[in-house]
Amino acid sequence: MEVATLPRPTEKIAILSLLLVFLCGGVVGAMTMSYLVHPGLHGARPASGMQMSIREWKEQLDLTDEQTRQLTSILDDFSHYYDNLLADGNTRIRQILNAEQVRKYEVMMREHKR
Repeated sequence: MEVATLPRPTEKIAILSLLLVFLCGGVVGAMTMSYLVHPGLHGARPASGMQMSIREWKEQLDLTDEQTRQLTSILDDFSHYYDNLLADGNTRIRQILNAEQVRKYEVMMREHKR
């Protein structure tokens, strides 16, 4: 019978590093979706001009009213998913930071929104 052993410290660091990289990627993706894509999904036209409004989708693809309704629902689902992912990521990030780091993190996020 083989006895299970705990990972060595270097293996723990590698596993934690991989998880942190994954989490950071998720947070960056969620923030990108939230700040750059989400506003364009609901008719607001970002300054970059890179996003399309529902109206533009409807006009350019000649969507029926039913297709427009379905598209709006799909895009809303995406936005809710990424909003939730962003909120979860922010919560998890704050949990690993000390009070001073949380303060700096909040300043960074406010600056990023500008």
